[in-house]
Amino acid sequence: MLLTAGEVITGTELLRPGWLQIAAGLITAVGAGTPDRPADHDLGPATVIPGFVDTHVHGGGGGSFAHPDQTAAAVDLHLHRGTTTLLASLVTEAPENLLVQVRALAKQVRAGLIAGIHLEGPWLSTERCGAHDPALLRDPDPAELDRLLEAGDGTLRMVTLAPERTGGLAAVRRVVDAGAVAAVGHTDSTYRQTRAAVDAGATVATHLFNAMRPIHHREPGPVIALLEDPRVTVEVIADGVHLDAALYRHIVGSAGPDRVSLVTDAMAAAGMADGPYRIGPLTVEVADQVAHLAGTDTIAGSTATFDRLFRFSVAHADLPRDEALLQAVRQSSVNPARALGLPCPELRPGSAADLVVLDQDLAVTGVIRRGKWIAGP
Repeated sequence: MLLTAGEVITGTELLRPGWLQIAAGLITAVGAGTPDRPADHDLGPATVIPGFVDTHVHGGGGGSFAHPDQTAAAVDLHLHRGTTTLLASLVTEAPENLLVQVRALAKQVRAGLIAGIHLEGPWLSTERCGAHDPALLRDPDPAELDRLLEAGDGTLRMVTLAPERTGGLAAVRRVVDAGAVAAVGHTDSTYRQTRAAVDAGATVATHLFNAMRPIHHREPGPVIALLEDPRVTVEVIADGVHLDAALYRHIVGSAGPDRVSLVTDAMAAAGMADGPYRIGPLTVEVADQVAHLAGTDTIAGSTATFDRLFRFSVAHADLPRDEALLQAVRQSSVNPARALGLPCPELRPGSAADLVVLDQDLAVTGVIRRGKWIAGP
């Protein structure tokens, strides 16, 4: 299959016009200008970019990854909005419930439905618990961690924890030794405690600023420690709700564009109408497409899909359009894949043919996954 488009952004280059050749689910050739034969699909003035890689998402389309029978509905919703690779994120649960969820999702990873599992909890700060049940939060127990790693059987890709909890640094080391990524999040840690976690092997900041001790001029806290360390990739929920646009620009300016990873943190209400939902064992109310824990002003994940993050990034980058597009592509696909050790999503020969077609307003008009049209022509 030969595709031509007004723009093709590979992840490192902007080709205008551009073309791609796809065979057997892989990209076999990419080029600028006019190809040497007629295209199978001429996409006109569209922009073609790598598929979005969402490494922090709890559900969508009415489905939650806490209920593995709902995984397909969540994956389908995000896939039609351009996310061709995602990790299934689980929130804090009782030990046996979490073990059951991991075992079920591990089978779905092996079946190719999802790319891996992300444990967000239960080893989080009570003071910064966000949409996690504080009664279920606990210190890392080596035996519980080992049971979960064994149940995942190599499918656990990332574990978010608060390093200040008793046993936190040892848990970071155990996660990394098991071949997964340790992330710092939902934390009340000090600057020095956070630096110790990074030295122990933590390489991701879970939704920077959100559910973290705020910056103080005498105690910089985790935000500054994570921003300044070149070993760390920082997640940003760029949905226009979790962070102001000025703060998004500040993060990019401080960390650099190659250390920022956009994530949706989407829950079951993504792509759905307002109303009551659940995240883990807790009830959530969605009004005006913003999710809060019922009866509180605590934000409970997001209702965003990745195309919304991409448009936010381009619109608020304060850069010329071409530079903003290139930066948004890296933050939406290249950076998150690199941070989690996932296959490189750049549009280049040998890569999986996962791509998104955008119109001139950057709305998704087509999606190809593994060389097959999911939406579009």
